[in-house]
This record gives sequence, C-alpha cells and structure tokens, in this order.
Amino acid sequence: MYKLPSVLEKEKLKMEKVKEVLKEKAGKTEGTKAEKCGSTFRLLGAEEIECRVAKVTEKGVSLLLYKDARVDQKILDETFTPFGWKRSHQSIEGNLYCTVEVKSRETGEWIAKQDVGTSGFAEKEKSLASDSFKRACFNWGIGRELYTAPFIWIPAERIRLETRQGGNGKPQYVCKDRFTVTSIGYSSGREINSLSVVNQNGVVVYDWKKCRKAKAEPPVVSEGQLASLEAELKRTGVPLEAVKERYRIKELEKMSEEVYGRVMQALSKTKSMNEAA
Repeated sequence: MYKLPSVLEKEKLKMEKVKEVLKEKAGKTEGTKAEKCGSTFRLLGAEEIECRVAKVTEKGVSLLLYKDARVDQKILDETFTPFGWKRSHQSIEGNLYCTVEVKSRETGEWIAKQDVGTSGFAEKEKSLASDSFKRACFNWGIGRELYTAPFIWIPAERIRLETRQGGNGKPQYVCKDRFTVTSIGYSSGREINSLSVVNQNGVVVYDWKKCRKAKAEPPVVSEGQLASLEAELKRTGVPLEAVKERYRIKELEKMSEEVYGRVMQALSKTKSMNEAA
C-alpha cells in the first residue's frame, strides 16, 4: 500500500530542491563572472610586443617578450570603454601595489585584481607604478599568452657583438642591435605557436614554428600474414570469434603486428584438429 509522505518529509524534499537550485545558480554565477565583466581579452598583435635582451654571451643573445603599459590601457579601453575600468595604487609595507578594477556590464559591480611592482634602474617611482599596473593586467589575462613564448636564442653570427673590458679583468659582451617581432601566431588554446623576429635592418634573425608531432600509428598486418593466420585457424580449429574476443580485436585488417605475433605464437602451441582427434 502506497504511503503518503508526511508534512516533515515534504518540507525536507522542498528544502533539498531549493538548495539544488541555489547551488546551480551559484555555479553559473561563478563560472560566468569573468564573462559578465567582458574579460575575454583579445590576443596581442605583433606590433604590440617588444623584445628585450635578457642575456649576452660570446655565443649569442637571448630575448624576452614583453608589453608596455600603453598596450594594457588600449586593450582595457577597447574591452570596457575608457569609463568601464579604473586603476589605483597603494603602498603596503613599503611595496607599491596596483589595483585594476573593471565594471560588470550586467550588474554594474566593480571587480578588482591586484599585484605588486618591481622597480627598474631609472625613475624608480614611475617604474614601480608602471610595473605593478602591467602585472595587475596580467592577472586579468591581458598578454598572458606571452608566458607561452619559446626560449628565444640568437647565435652570435646573426648579431653585432661588442667586447669591453670588465672591472674584474674579464671581457664583457654588449649587443647594440634592436629587435622587433614581425609576426606571431597562436593556437586555439591561446598559446604561441609561431614567432618571427627581425633586427633593425629588417633581417630575420629568429624564426620559429611549433610543429605538433604526429602520433606514430603501429604497423598493421599484411595480406600474407592474414592468410597465415587463416591457415592456422583451420589447422587448429580455433574459432575466429574466440581469438578476436581473447585479444580484443575489432577488425582483423587493423590488427597490429604485435597482437598478430602473440596470436600466432599461441596458435603454434595448439595441437591440430587431427592430432587432437
């Protein structure tokens, strides 16, 4: 006999349903918070990326890719309009932090991300402010694809190296060339997959393209091997379906040579139908 649910059971079921709805809404809100702020930023163009010499040796130079604060401002203006974002700076325990806030297009809520800056060799305060702003923009995702750049190494024969006498008596190497990114490509996952760099004379000194190695397919059996297998099955009387099930073979024509070898080895140890009789 069917038992009607009690009042308490009804209330319990109702509360569980309410919790599920609230949980679903919370998940959607969290998952779309970035979209509501319009924070899917476009990728950087080649003309927006600059090169900096990271290390110089007698064998060549290594480069780093970076963006400047003007690029961040431009992309924030494009994404949110000049009135849809703002920045502020705070000194915390002697360190300068920058907070970049963007305005949600749906709720009007201001959402902030913050980071600390490091100073350069000149104009310390300006350098700190600029660096903290760029780092805060990295937190929002602007230019984050630069972190996927390859190691950029330019050999000595492609650059102009000058040698100076160091204070410790050892030679110091200086590169006076200027480098520019002329082209850059990205994958669907927003990772750099091609890059070209030229010097001040327009000569290509670095050209890279990420090649995805194709997964090598295992060699499959030949027609002759299939004929040998058929002969062994006739000799032993072992059903083909039993072999396919035992070795998880879906199609004989696509069976690998490794599996073929295991099957033939097992059949060779099996008595023929005449011997069994």
